[in-house]
Amino acid sequence: MLEPVTEVHTLSAAPGAAHGLPDLLLIERARAQDARALETLTRRYAQRLYRIARSVLGEEPAAEAAVQEVCVAAFAQLRRHEPAGKFAIWLTRLALEHARARRDGPHSMARAPAAPRHPLEPAIDALPEVFRTVFVLRVLEGMSGPEAALTVGVHETTVRTRLYRAHRRLGVPAAATDGRAGIFGLDGLRTERIVATVLARLQTETA
Repeated sequence: MLEPVTEVHTLSAAPGAAHGLPDLLLIERARAQDARALETLTRRYAQRLYRIARSVLGEEPAAEAAVQEVCVAAFAQLRRHEPAGKFAIWLTRLALEHARARRDGPHSMARAPAAPRHPLEPAIDALPEVFRTVFVLRVLEGMSGPEAALTVGVHETTVRTRLYRAHRRLGVPAAATDGRAGIFGLDGLRTERIVATVLARLQTETA
């Protein structure tokens, strides 16, 4: 079961009113095809899903497409069943699994490195995937050790070991990644494109 709701909110008609609502209330409205709730959930998690997809696929257009597909699939699933555990972890795990399937699929393409937006990006891209994924979750997205372990499907001790080795391979202390907001950042144009595509596809599938 999902975590219980601890606050009571209502959606107003004002644009952006859903922005501060907890996931569970947005999920309830998403199940009823509330477009603002679907948009808010997509915006809330687009950056995280993009980073985790890119950590596997290593290529921006493929990562963007993966985010769109994951959001559409996840929100469609919400109409049929209730995900176990914390919604954010469930959604992130779906993105990781989907990106891996896309990478290993019959129509996968050779990894094409993207132009770096941050000095550390090439070094992070060069990490083995098991280290890179943990680094993205723990350092870039600020997940706790237990959350990252649940997402990746390994013991928390393994997460700590992989993160330590990632820092060693990068050759920089943890403090050197304080400007992490810009690493593998999702720009405004991609965000708007993801949101528009997800909403359009969901509307088509439920028409």
